[in-house]
Amino acid sequence: MTEAILLVGGKGTRLRPLTVHTPKPMVPAAGVPFLTHQLARARAAGVEHIVLATSYLAEVFEPYFGDGSALGLHLEYVTEEEPLGTGGAIRNVASRLRSGPDDPVLIFNGDILTGLDIRALVDTHESTGADVSLHLTKVTDPRAYGLVPTDDTGRVLAFLEKPQTPEEIVTDQINAGAYVFRRSVIDTIPLGRPVSVERETFPDLLSAGAHLQGMVDSTYWLDLGTPAAFVRGSADLVLGRAPSPAVPGRCGDQLVLPTATVAADAKLSGGTVVGEGAFVAGGARVFGSTIMPGAVIEPGAVITDSLIGARARVGERTVLTGTVIGDNATIGPDNELLQGTRIWCDTKIPAGAVRFSSDQ
Repeated sequence: MTEAILLVGGKGTRLRPLTVHTPKPMVPAAGVPFLTHQLARARAAGVEHIVLATSYLAEVFEPYFGDGSALGLHLEYVTEEEPLGTGGAIRNVASRLRSGPDDPVLIFNGDILTGLDIRALVDTHESTGADVSLHLTKVTDPRAYGLVPTDDTGRVLAFLEKPQTPEEIVTDQINAGAYVFRRSVIDTIPLGRPVSVERETFPDLLSAGAHLQGMVDSTYWLDLGTPAAFVRGSADLVLGRAPSPAVPGRCGDQLVLPTATVAADAKLSGGTVVGEGAFVAGGARVFGSTIMPGAVIEPGAVITDSLIGARARVGERTVLTGTVIGDNATIGPDNELLQGTRIWCDTKIPAGAVRFSSDQ
């Protein structure tokens, strides 16, 4: 049995207003909280015991998942009173682990959607005798990420900060946010203060001569840190591009939850999700978008690559493209909101108040 730590304490500031009332891992993706997909994939790989390292809106997790038995897991929850960073969060929950000193412990970031072969990462860790093993993925443009070069056996050579010049791009391999730690290594992380595994723990281990192993797995990988990425990730789950045993229905062009209502002449496509109790009226067209529970889409609205918050309302003929609408917001008829617009929770926009083109 391999146990795991899931880091779910982040505030999700880049996702606001989605995370005003909901912690990032609990925002629905493909009809269920995103965390459900991570838990289900861990269970499918043989993990039985998972400790959730919580902080922001920590009180939301346990009422939803309970002891984890519904997913075939045993879940425990540890809350940070003050944010401790990735390394500090790992150390903070160490007392709940049951593993022996040399046993492997899986660690996941709570905002990564991936097709990683979890068993292969554990097998790599054990076969190489590593102290820590890292999932690495290759990206076309690594400038926004920390780089992780390895030798021809996969052993990590360095951790490089985000490159500033072309000469600094020495590899296209980046840290993909999933690790296997030897249990005893976790106990070497300082207790009770903020620690970053990326900036402190890993470089210090490397300097001390520890064996850090990288495993490149270039299957599906997406950081869900921005609204556009979150919407895309949800659509990819529905379309079957991103693997998850937790999607509540068959993969296809759309996912309509059981208590949602969609008019016969509304058109849904591109991995669109319509949440519980939501309503999509006649003539509406929704592509690649997420309609949260209780939201209302009125006749003739056109919504593309957008996320409509819980109980929000989008008026007749309104056009939304690449837009996030917060919970309980109302967008009146004949508005036009384009790429990158974020409407905060409870906001009311009158009819025809915002446009990027003529009203004719």
